[in-house]
Amino acid sequence: MKKITTIGGGTGQYVLLSGLRDLEDIEITAVVSMVDSGGSAGRLRDELGVLPPADILKCTVALSPFQDAARKILQTRLNSSDKLSGHNAGNMLLSMLSQYAGNFPDGVKALGEILNIKGRVLPVTIDRATLVAELTSGMRLYGEAAIDVPCDGQREKIREVFLVPHHSESVSVYEPVISAISEADYVIIGPGDVYTSIVPNFLVPGVKEAFKNTKAKLIYVVNAMTKYGETDGFTPLDFLRIIEDHIGRDLNYILVNNKKPSEEVLQRYHDQRASFVDLDSNQREKIKPRILIEEDLIEIGDFIRHSPAKLAEIIKNIF
Repeated sequence: MKKITTIGGGTGQYVLLSGLRDLEDIEITAVVSMVDSGGSAGRLRDELGVLPPADILKCTVALSPFQDAARKILQTRLNSSDKLSGHNAGNMLLSMLSQYAGNFPDGVKALGEILNIKGRVLPVTIDRATLVAELTSGMRLYGEAAIDVPCDGQREKIREVFLVPHHSESVSVYEPVISAISEADYVIIGPGDVYTSIVPNFLVPGVKEAFKNTKAKLIYVVNAMTKYGETDGFTPLDFLRIIEDHIGRDLNYILVNNKKPSEEVLQRYHDQRASFVDLDSNQREKIKPRILIEEDLIEIGDFIRHSPAKLAEIIKNIF
C-alpha cells in the first residue's frame, strides 16, 4: 500500500484526486490551501468567522464514489432568502458541520464520512490568514480573489506572496499535514494556480521543513495554460523553479502536457491573455536530472483541463 499525499487546491486538485481515487493499493491524503477569499467561501469566512470551505469541499467530493450526485447536490446555489442567496449547499453544510463539531478538521472528517471518501482531506492550517501578493511595482494585492482576478489593464508580475495571520503573530500548520508529507511514498503537487492554490501551502511554517526531510518522491504536474496576472509567458521551467524555490529541494518527476489544442481553442484563451505552456529542446536539457514525462494529459471542452484518467494512468506507471 503506497502512501500518496497531494498538495494544492481548487479545480486542479479536484481533477487529480478524481483520477487517483480509482487506483488500487494507494492511501490518499489531500492537503488543501486555506486562503480562498472569493464568492460564497469568502462571505462565510467574513460573516461567520469560519475557514473557507470551497476547496476542501471540492477535494472531498472528488474522493467520493458518489462524486457525480454529490457534486450536483452540493454545488446547488441557494436562493430561498436574501441571507442564503449566492451560497452553495456544500459550503453551508461544511460550515455547519464544523461549527457543530467544534472545529474545522472534525467537520471535514464528518463530511468525508457522509460521502464515504477514499482517503482523507486535510486543511494545511486551521488559522485564518490573508494571502498577499507583492508586485514588481511594489504594489500589494490583499486576498486570493484580488490576486486571482486582475483588474482591467496591464498588471505587473508577482514578485512574492506571503500570509498575513488574522489573530496571531504567525500561521501554524495543522500538525497531521507534517506527518502526511513526512510519511508519504509520493507527494504530488499541482496542477493549479501557482500563487493562489499551490504556493500558499508552502508558506505555512513547518511545511517547507517537512519537504526537506521527507524521503518521498516528488511529482509536479505543470499547468497546461498560463494565467493572466500570475504566470504570463511562463514555460515549464518557470513553473518548476517557483515550486522548488518554495519547497527548498529539487523535484523528482515533472509531468508536462504535450498535446497542443487547436488554434480556435487557443484563440479563446488568447482573448483572456492566456497561452499554451510549451516546452522546447533547450528547456528539456535544463530540466535534467529530474525525470521529464511529456504526454497528452488534457481534455478539451468549454475549457482546457487535465484529464483525470490520463493523469491517473501516468502516475500509476510511475508507482
